[in-house]
Amino acid sequence: MTTPETPEIPEVKDVLARARAASGEMAAVLGEDQEPEPEVPVGWQPIWKRPRTPKSKAAKKKQLDDQRERLQDAAKRRLAAGESRRPRSRQSRIGNAAARRDARALFRVRHSNAWLR
Repeated sequence: MTTPETPEIPEVKDVLARARAASGEMAAVLGEDQEPEPEVPVGWQPIWKRPRTPKSKAAKKKQLDDQRERLQDAAKRRLAAGESRRPRSRQSRIGNAAARRDARALFRVRHSNAWLR
C-alpha cells in the first residue's frame, strides 16, 4: 500500500510514539469535562456495568426463595387463566371443537414415549 506521499508503511513504534504525543493535544482540545479520568469514579452506571459485590449464603438463599415464590405465583396465575371460563360465542365453540380434538390427539402423541418403541 505504497503511495507517492507515503513511500512505505510506518513502523508500529513510530505510530505509537505519534499517538502518545498527540494524546496530550487531544485532551487539551477536548477539555477536562469531556474526558473523565479513569481513576475518578463515574456517577451512575447501569447495573450490568457495575462491579459485582459478593453475597453471603443467606442472601443468595433469600434471593432464590423470592425468585421461586415469584415463579410459583406466575404458574398459579397461568393455570387460573387457562382454566377460566370466558363466555364464547356458540359458533366458535362448534367450529373449533374438531380442531381442539385434533390438537389434543397430536399433543398426546408428541408428549408420550409411544413413538420411541
